[in-house]
Amino acid sequence: MYTIAQVIRNFQGGKWYNQEYIMNKTVVIGITSSIAAFKIFELVRDLKADGINVFIIMTKHASQMVDPAEFEKISGNKVSFELFEKCFDYKNILKNRKVDHIEIAQKADVFIVAPATANTIAKIAYGIADDFLTTALLATKAPVIICPTMNTNMWNNPVVEENIVKLKNKGYQIIEPMEGMLACGIEGKGKLADISIIKEEINLLLARSNSLKGKKIIITSGGTSEKIDEIRYITNRSSGKMGAAIAEECYLRGAEVLLLRARNSTKPRYQIPKELFVTTEDLYTLVKKNIGDADIIFHVAAVSDFRTEKPRPGKISSDKSVTLKLIPQIKISDQIKKINPDIKLIIFKAEYGLGKKELIKAAEIKLEESQADAIIANDVSRKDRGFESDFNEVLIVHKVDKVCKVHKVPFSSKREVAKEIIGYLSDSSVL
Repeated sequence: MYTIAQVIRNFQGGKWYNQEYIMNKTVVIGITSSIAAFKIFELVRDLKADGINVFIIMTKHASQMVDPAEFEKISGNKVSFELFEKCFDYKNILKNRKVDHIEIAQKADVFIVAPATANTIAKIAYGIADDFLTTALLATKAPVIICPTMNTNMWNNPVVEENIVKLKNKGYQIIEPMEGMLACGIEGKGKLADISIIKEEINLLLARSNSLKGKKIIITSGGTSEKIDEIRYITNRSSGKMGAAIAEECYLRGAEVLLLRARNSTKPRYQIPKELFVTTEDLYTLVKKNIGDADIIFHVAAVSDFRTEKPRPGKISSDKSVTLKLIPQIKISDQIKKINPDIKLIIFKAEYGLGKKELIKAAEIKLEESQADAIIANDVSRKDRGFESDFNEVLIVHKVDKVCKVHKVPFSSKREVAKEIIGYLSDSSVL
């Protein structure tokens, strides 16, 4: 296991990843017939510079757009595109027990299709395997990243939208295209994502560690909603982005993750098992059902402190004013250790407009009330961080030999904050 001090900070994009984990890993890149194929030269060079082995598969049409010899030169490996080459002899297959597309599929630590055309996306979605790329994809057990690029009208076509949903539901990671001027002269969404973004996602998957392997971890995420009547709710501004980031980081560290997610909250990038909730009661039921054999729970969800005393039947008329009586909810965070005393409990606590000392004090009180192992406290009064934002800044409060210790995680993206939280809690033996 590596400590934070042993992790190398890669300032290409300011991201954390362990250089030792990604060196000598293998990435297979499938290139389809988009004009953006030439951009993959940069990706191959960058991956090679990090000590990663790269194998290229091209569709026949892609090989007519970009010279395969150029990819062979920079990757150092033969480019594959013919499922049956001219010298193919079934006797050699039976003798050597080696099939090219199976061999390359098994080498992959990460398999990426970039650029991915609408045609190839459709074939992958329906399991069609009629060339080297699609047969290899069906044979791989590696994580698969799909990077679509196409005309904006094609991207917005309901058939393409349906195929993208199919791929997401099957566990493929989709890096969606960007807005911009397309090769056809139309401006809109359809450009291949920046190579830096694609490379970061590849590195994240390659750098998967086993630091949390064997741990069953539950993450609650998003905001609860409480009925006023059959169509109206009381809710909060939680987007679930922080919970999704925590779930992703635990997944990347090899844990068995279950995400308890509010129905309309942010989905994680990876195919992580989930159960959905709406109300506080729904969430509490799911927590009780699942924490019996869990090792760790990150209670990130923003749970409503109040609910209406009695939801009104039907729809309340808007013709006159209405008085609602709100009553306090059960504090799920205070019940978790009572149900499973052995579970490691990490609670996220949102406060509004508190100074650092007051925020720490509130976290210390919650630490005692809930018997949690750590409190992650943050101030949600600022618009650039916390609720609905992609960024956050938090304080980690926990006890060492009965003395409270505070660690500040500075302002950063929620992905980076999640990495720092998990890394710090692991190194501090909290997890």
